[in-house]
Amino acid sequence: MAIHYTVDQNVAIISWNMTSAPMNVLNDESIPEFEAALKRAYEDSAIKGIIITSDKNEFVAGADLKMILRNNDKDPAGMLKVSSELNRIFRAMETSGKPIVAAINGTALGGGFEICLACHYRIAMDTPKSQIGLPEVTIGLLPGGGGTQRLPRILGMEAALPLLVEGKRLPPKEALQAGLVNDLAAGREELLKKAKAWIAANPSPLQPWDERDRKTGQIVGKDNFKVPGGAVQSPTGVRVFSGGTAMLMDKTRGNYPAPLAIMSCVYEGLQVNIDRALKIEGRYFVKVATSKVAKNLIQTMFLGMNEATKGAGRPKDVPPTEVKKLGILGAGMMGSGIAYVSALAGIQVVLKDVSVDAAEKGKDYSRTLLKKGVEHGKVDPFKVDGILNLLRATDQAEDLRGCDLIIEAVFENRELKAQVTKEAEPMLAENGVFASNTSTLPITGLAQASAKPDNFIGLHFFSPVDKMQLVEIIMGKQTADYALALSMDYVKKIRKTPIVVNDSRGFYTSRVFGTYTAEGMALLKDGVNPVLIENAGRDAGMPVGPLAVTDEVALDLVYKISGQAVKDGVLTEEDTSYQVAKMFVDLGRLGKKAKAGFYEYPEAGKKHLWPGLSDLFPLREQQPPIEEVKKRLLYRQAIETVRCFEEGVIRTRLDADLGSILGWGFPPYTGGTLSFVEFVGIDTFVSECDRLADTYGERFRPTEKLRQMVRAGVETGQAIGS
Repeated sequence: MAIHYTVDQNVAIISWNMTSAPMNVLNDESIPEFEAALKRAYEDSAIKGIIITSDKNEFVAGADLKMILRNNDKDPAGMLKVSSELNRIFRAMETSGKPIVAAINGTALGGGFEICLACHYRIAMDTPKSQIGLPEVTIGLLPGGGGTQRLPRILGMEAALPLLVEGKRLPPKEALQAGLVNDLAAGREELLKKAKAWIAANPSPLQPWDERDRKTGQIVGKDNFKVPGGAVQSPTGVRVFSGGTAMLMDKTRGNYPAPLAIMSCVYEGLQVNIDRALKIEGRYFVKVATSKVAKNLIQTMFLGMNEATKGAGRPKDVPPTEVKKLGILGAGMMGSGIAYVSALAGIQVVLKDVSVDAAEKGKDYSRTLLKKGVEHGKVDPFKVDGILNLLRATDQAEDLRGCDLIIEAVFENRELKAQVTKEAEPMLAENGVFASNTSTLPITGLAQASAKPDNFIGLHFFSPVDKMQLVEIIMGKQTADYALALSMDYVKKIRKTPIVVNDSRGFYTSRVFGTYTAEGMALLKDGVNPVLIENAGRDAGMPVGPLAVTDEVALDLVYKISGQAVKDGVLTEEDTSYQVAKMFVDLGRLGKKAKAGFYEYPEAGKKHLWPGLSDLFPLREQQPPIEEVKKRLLYRQAIETVRCFEEGVIRTRLDADLGSILGWGFPPYTGGTLSFVEFVGIDTFVSECDRLADTYGERFRPTEKLRQMVRAGVETGQAIGS
């Protein structure tokens, strides 16, 4: 049962209450029941109006994305049917002749909000956690239930387009200000009371884009509907669409079809009546919904993200744990960031450094972020003191006594990490866990300094901790399931997304991210124009170019890490990263922190590539096509990920994909580094890797397992990852 139907004072109340799903969603079960309830109200002459609401805490969360995925790689006709059926139902709501009010008692997103847009009036309950909007673009889709047509007709295209192409979600008060809803209610009783009052006062409403046919009396779409704020051909329209399209191309680099499809939907749809416009929307919906991009974004960034956040890799036989007291060793940027997010989650934090002054500076980081949060309305000012009181700055190891978890976040130095481990570990509570926030040093080796290596684990945070969603959990060879369970429970408590990997040098994220920066340096050494290198990185979908991000990381750190690898015999001094980083360190160009690296950082003005690069790396006369440079940057990361998976460093495909997107910004449209192989096709991937290896070096050479898969004709998705 998905829908409840009741009658109160000649008003039909249609309440969503799906028992087969945790949230109300539009799917094969609920859509027919919803339509049947509507028809029942239409056909009952005693019913004077209809209220659509929910018996759950949220209204309707949107369409069931698993339903979309089922149709993704099938005949497009199946996807068109999904959109057409919804639009037929929603259009019947508008033209039934009976007033319909959306009593939005919680979150209404995507298809859920499209139900509301098809109602004649929208009242939202003012609850702080509710969200209202059309976020489909964030998962590679566009609103397929009339959202691209009704919202611009209500708000005007200039106000509606940012909401559509950015997928903004607004709390009720902001939704009212923006015009997404018509009124607010303090509670459920007032919500229904206002809905009934509106129905009584508006017995025969019309949508602004509709009119009654003079001959038949039927409600039909207006051919001469005037769009608020100006038509498509008006000066406003020309400015919005010409400027908006250029901005979208600059932002998406053409890798994401949905935003541009939304622009086209609105542009074409506003020039015809609503009925024709909905057919236009349907065609574009099918195009984006059957794309590889939509499939990848839904699988990884929605379904996969939800799965990981809920703790997909957590050992099921370990009872729930809770970190109530946390110790952090090192009050630098990483330690201070971990302290902040932990205190924000209500955890008592002991922040230890070599002096109280150093520890207090780490606490100041939280003070600064909380102040900014209050200024931007994101933090309740009355909670600031309580959060800060959870943070204790100290230089005494004794203050760590009783911690459920201690995280060391000191410099990447084995001896120092061993020293702080031996000092702090005895302070742990019984069965407490010790974690290292190392980004490259193997956990098994670091655990040699521990008296309890089974309770020693890696927790690799990303900088800045308050903004970066990912935490890479690293299992040493002796790490027990209990340590993993406690770590995952802690990561969930601080509202981060965990991935779990096995131990190795650089683990997964640092190892593969390093290939992006390394390939950027290899391209530079090959005489490729640095402007072309950086543009290719961004055009491929990376957040920044490989040279810029190397400056951010710091060239002396790259030199230190690669130098350690040379000492350990993992690399030779012929390695490009080692050579280039050494060259720049010798020149004193350490990166952004030194205001000199691959880029110059003038006090006044924008950063720009250092002119001296052409002296160190003379440009080739014949420059490669940008597609070739993009291929080198993306394929290099993907083939290294395949190696990580085959070596057992990566446990699941989801961990690989989420880790790459959340950890260093691998292009989400590909689905992630492991899904990238499927995105381009395994045959293409292997043959291109061979070509790249023959041309540029063995680092691109595909693995034997990949070749076996090609020979066997096995589908990539079934063979790589699980």
